[in-house]
Amino acid sequence: MAARGGRILGIVPKTYLAGNGEFYEPRWFTSARVLPETGVRIRYAGQENLLLSPRQLFRIGGATAAIELCQDLWVPVPPCSQAALSGAQLILNLSASNDYLFKHEYRKSLVSATSSRLYAAYVYASCAEGESTQDLVWSGASLICENGSILAEAERFARGSRFIAADIDIERLETLRTQEHSFGFEGPVPPYTLQDAGEAAPTDFEASLLRPVEPHPFVPQGNPAELDMRCREILAAQVAGLVTRLEHIRCRKAVIGVSGGLDSTLALLVTALSFDTLGIPRNNIIGVTMPGFGTTHRTYDNSVELMRGLGITAREISIVPAVRQHFADIGQDESVHDLTYENSQARERTQLLMDIAGQEGGIVIGTGDLSELALGWCTYNGDHMSMYGVNASVPKTLVRTLVRWAADNKFGASGDIHRTLLDIVDTPISPELLPADQDGKIAQKTEDTVGPYELHDFFLYHFFRSGAGPDKLFFLARKAFAGVYDEQTLRKWLETFLKRFFQQQFKRSCLPDGPKVGSVSLSPRGDWRMPSDLETWWPLSH
Repeated sequence: MAARGGRILGIVPKTYLAGNGEFYEPRWFTSARVLPETGVRIRYAGQENLLLSPRQLFRIGGATAAIELCQDLWVPVPPCSQAALSGAQLILNLSASNDYLFKHEYRKSLVSATSSRLYAAYVYASCAEGESTQDLVWSGASLICENGSILAEAERFARGSRFIAADIDIERLETLRTQEHSFGFEGPVPPYTLQDAGEAAPTDFEASLLRPVEPHPFVPQGNPAELDMRCREILAAQVAGLVTRLEHIRCRKAVIGVSGGLDSTLALLVTALSFDTLGIPRNNIIGVTMPGFGTTHRTYDNSVELMRGLGITAREISIVPAVRQHFADIGQDESVHDLTYENSQARERTQLLMDIAGQEGGIVIGTGDLSELALGWCTYNGDHMSMYGVNASVPKTLVRTLVRWAADNKFGASGDIHRTLLDIVDTPISPELLPADQDGKIAQKTEDTVGPYELHDFFLYHFFRSGAGPDKLFFLARKAFAGVYDEQTLRKWLETFLKRFFQQQFKRSCLPDGPKVGSVSLSPRGDWRMPSDLETWWPLSH
């Protein structure tokens, strides 16, 4: 029975009756399948014309809920499947499910998998003490799941009343259903009757939030085993992508620009592991360090040490003479450190790599990452371009983690190369296109200009995966980064993210190939097909 505010909305009978083992329901009850498809109207508890039917949906604010009972969940095609196809985002299950060894683990996996399969939230509540224990034991198992994730779980076998609560992100579920084009194409669904509880959908975000908001959604925190598994999987996927490409084009040489920064380091490690997999000597990898106006001793030394330690063929070509000639050709004042000053260096480096690849019969391995592509933080036809971009779907916050993990697990936990990799991890992120400071240290720090990558990766994840708009992104960021960034800072960098994301689509529209290794990808041939001249970038409402 569904009730709200003292009024019964409808009565949902059980469809599947448990008749195995300890259960004898068919002996006493009749399945809802004997009812007409449209149900029947009855009088109950003083209310007239109540609908008795398993095919009912209940609108509560902005959510649409369906009800199933106990055994309904455990069958091959549970009623919630058709309810979800008819619009239910929330499935409520009232159960009398006894407990025995290992049953709860299966129950959890069933509830979790069902919520994932349906892109729905599943709320499961089972009876506890107070039931007869003549032959059975009742634990009071209760769960709240959203799209495969368990948000809340009650303590089992506890005495007294129990209460669990969790926030359900209905907008996120609807976004996931929209992205999954096969959802809703499973054939005709029997009609469902929608019962309205009479509540208005919320129009603003509340200040309280029960669910935790992870500030680093791409990098799991607090679970070393999960982090190890994820790093191992992502690196293996990057290697598999490059191995397949090299095999397909029958290529045995690769050219890569090695700057001593995080992105080029990860790309080089992936390339080295790919050549190892194919049995190709690492000296067939040509690493090119290309010092420019902003190159510091720290990054230069790290790039040289990294190439030496990996045993690849190392080349050094200063771009300063060629860029100065280019400045003379186009009339650029070298003392003016504007966009032309920076982009000329990036394009000169790319030209060198491409031409060396032509000389050697190899391909240029791209180093740019997902975060840079989201922000358009790359020079068009400069570091933006390559022949295969192994980092294209790896966000910046994860690049650092992957390099550290590879240092510990793939390239020895000690020694020169390990020390070099850890120093690269600790080096400030910079394109090094502007001159160093008076102490020879990096003066141009990317995050001072474009904003913290941990914020941009957070915005990107929730924008892409959950369909969150500006106000919701701001709301979630306030929760995730409370005590780290103030509201003014969050607002500033969120507006930067939104503006750049929409303005820089033209760079993503012509990306080189690269492997998708995570759930967020901005490939124009895959997950993200957006016009380059789309002007809408929603401003924050307040």
